[in-house]
Amino acid sequence: MNTAVRHTRLSGLEPLVITPELLFVNVGERTNVTGSAKFKKLIKEDRFDEAVEVARQQVANGAQILDVNMDEGMIDSEKAMVRFLTLIASEPDIARIPVMVDSSKWSVIEAGLKCLQGKGVVNSISMKEGEDAFIEQARTVLRYGAAAVVMAFDEQGQADTCKRKVEICTRAYRILVDEVGFPPEDIIFDPNIFAIATGMEEHNNYAVDFIEAARIIRKTLPHCHISGGVSNVSFSFRGNEVVRQAIHSVFLYHAIKAGMDMGIVNAGAMSIYDELDPELREYVEDVVLNRRPDATERLLTLAERYKGSKGKSQAEDLSWREKDVRARLSHALVHGIDQYVVEDTEEARQQATRPLDVIEGPLMDGMNVVGDLFGAGKMFLPQVVKSARVMKKAVAYLLPFIEAEKEKTGDTGKSNGKIVMATVKGDVHDIGKNIVGVVLACNNFDVVDLGVMVPAQKILDTAVAENADIIGVSGLITPSLEEMGNVAREMQRQGLTIPLLIGGATTSRAHTALKIDPFYKSPTVWVKDASRAVGVAQSLISSELRDAFVAANDADYAEIRERHRNRGDAKRLVSLDKARAQRFDGGWDDYAPPEPKKTGITVFDDYPLQDLLEVIDWTPFFQAWELAGKFPAILEDEVVGQSASELYRDARAMLDKIIAEKWLTAKAVFGLWPANSTGDDVVVDAAPAGETGPTTLHFLRQQVDKPVERPDFCLADFIAPKDSGRQDWIGAFAVTAGIGIEPHLERFRADHDDYNAILLKALADRLAEALAEHLHRRVRKEFWGFDPDESLDNAELIAEKYRGIRPAPGYPACPEHSEKRTLFALLDAGNNAGMTLTDGFAMLPTAAVSGYYFSHPKSQYFVVGRVSKEQVADYAKRKGASLQQAERWLASNLDYDPE
Repeated sequence: MNTAVRHTRLSGLEPLVITPELLFVNVGERTNVTGSAKFKKLIKEDRFDEAVEVARQQVANGAQILDVNMDEGMIDSEKAMVRFLTLIASEPDIARIPVMVDSSKWSVIEAGLKCLQGKGVVNSISMKEGEDAFIEQARTVLRYGAAAVVMAFDEQGQADTCKRKVEICTRAYRILVDEVGFPPEDIIFDPNIFAIATGMEEHNNYAVDFIEAARIIRKTLPHCHISGGVSNVSFSFRGNEVVRQAIHSVFLYHAIKAGMDMGIVNAGAMSIYDELDPELREYVEDVVLNRRPDATERLLTLAERYKGSKGKSQAEDLSWREKDVRARLSHALVHGIDQYVVEDTEEARQQATRPLDVIEGPLMDGMNVVGDLFGAGKMFLPQVVKSARVMKKAVAYLLPFIEAEKEKTGDTGKSNGKIVMATVKGDVHDIGKNIVGVVLACNNFDVVDLGVMVPAQKILDTAVAENADIIGVSGLITPSLEEMGNVAREMQRQGLTIPLLIGGATTSRAHTALKIDPFYKSPTVWVKDASRAVGVAQSLISSELRDAFVAANDADYAEIRERHRNRGDAKRLVSLDKARAQRFDGGWDDYAPPEPKKTGITVFDDYPLQDLLEVIDWTPFFQAWELAGKFPAILEDEVVGQSASELYRDARAMLDKIIAEKWLTAKAVFGLWPANSTGDDVVVDAAPAGETGPTTLHFLRQQVDKPVERPDFCLADFIAPKDSGRQDWIGAFAVTAGIGIEPHLERFRADHDDYNAILLKALADRLAEALAEHLHRRVRKEFWGFDPDESLDNAELIAEKYRGIRPAPGYPACPEHSEKRTLFALLDAGNNAGMTLTDGFAMLPTAAVSGYYFSHPKSQYFVVGRVSKEQVADYAKRKGASLQQAERWLASNLDYDPE
């Protein structure tokens, strides 16, 4: 028998390699109509868009595989399966993880398999109809390249005892491996989790039977996995969520130790085993492990105490203060409570041989729990950042003692590895980078954060000086993409071999594969978000995991490059002349553009923050913390609702302080000027201070091959052409809500409080966006005045139900950032709003928004997308720039390779 290491490899758009280091793979259960009443209702009512959001939340909340089941009497399950899988396949943030096609009907499974774009899982096959049918199904699964869940079910029925579970699984394994040639690592056994504590004596040993069977199967059948639907075990306590969660927690604790490494689990509703009420845990353990004959009766009596209860808030329940100091520190870390950390750390130091032992002992033990819970989708980013605050305060207290000890011994302690991180030159955005740094630090990585606007040479010099294991670079604006490529080239030219991590909102797997990875021969890995950072870093540093991880990453990038080379004629662009001939028609013969009531520049030196509260769009705030869902529904979400509600309460409390104590000052400037279009440019009858006009704004045009009735848009199309005889106007604005933020950030940093520092930055961003929204409404109603009777609520404003648009340089309709120079000069944004631009066209302060105002009633947002070399050359000529400059500005939009 071959016992060499073989890892299961699944994939959506991204690979999932199931290694022992993953501990437990969460299968998201909320897209299963048999397990979620909400999902079933959405499917039955044909609300598939909302059903897709359920899938998105499952992925965001830690699901590593998505279980999709449409088996319901009133649903055409085959049609629903195909429709749903097709919809989620077009959502990259969902489609990145593998899908488990789940049905009791083989036709539904096969229909689902035809929709999968990666390597998925079939749930399930079994021998209930005999060996011939089993072999046929297995061969079909193998032909589709999927893994399979194999039920412990044969011609005599479902296995209930340990002996029957092992016998059936062993028989199935031998057939699959020896006769079918099925890869053993693609076999996932489900030995049947049945309800316990039902009052029937023969059911009392069901959990023990599963746990023992899992132990034997994993020992005797190499490379296979053990899975199951965990909620089944607690079915007899439905309606009592506290007890059900406790049963799930205890059952999984023992089952995972026995070898269960996968399961359908609602991770967000999982209690932490060590945090269960000790009495409840003991009673539940008696039931799960069948330790006493009266276990069920005892638990039923105790369960009355928890009926209708959501459990006490751990932050309010101080009983944990009675535990020993190690347990207190662990509790404080897991729950983010920093109130007692200094006194507890000192008590632990008094008991330790060395102060470093406190970090490497109780503190790291606690952070390991945090890391495991976060990795398993049982904790979310706001909670992790709070945990990091506790850790940092404890470490800061210990640091003087450690330094004194180091002078004696030279001992610097253990680390998982050292990572140098930076936001690249020209870019000032760091919320995402800071969150990644916190998560890595929580997992015992030594993080050297160089801050923002860091030149490539400083990054490289620091990495060499620090003997770093990994370099991580981040950026938000599109010019950062080219600077990341520059970092990679310099690393190659200077002979570095350190792995390079790429992250940030504008980055992507495709861009990394096409524009960065080819120029650096050592590992270059795109990291989508903070939840991936730890796994990537651990894989790159581990001598056991690195080769396989790098090989899989290289193969992925090679496939992307091959697809890019073979895009084919179907995606070729139309010529620039044809695109211009197919421009948007503004109906200028019949449409008279509205004249503003107030032209020229208007300045607001201290915009009232209180006025902005009503127009804050909270949904992106939660997205910044990697919590998926729309506000306010996210506050009631069954998975992330509690975490989101706590974060929202903290945010509202800080907002009150920001306003009452004048932490931030908001400034704004806008201008409204006469303008007409000339081709793809807009000529504005205005000039920067001290200069004479006119000023030309340069825009780009779509070159998409569309039907004749659909125009190839350019923003200039929404301004009346000069030869139309119509006078038109255009607006521009620049706003910030970030003035005065630095002293408060410094105060939080000095207190080792990343949580509140990140919270403040995120709120400043929301206030800046709200200021842009509030000011635009006033422009429409008062200053330009083309819609004085507008009366939209906040939801309608967020949905952009108003007339006109306010596109921003660097965004899809005008993707070229250097146009901000002209916009800032026209507005004199430095003097009028205290705003400046970096060399890479990032705005300072970072909480800032700028853009244009268009009034045409049919103006709309669009994506310029890819442009031809012909248009780039034309654009460079119009701007008086070189082709090389224009290619740098438009690096992510080029339909050709300028190298």
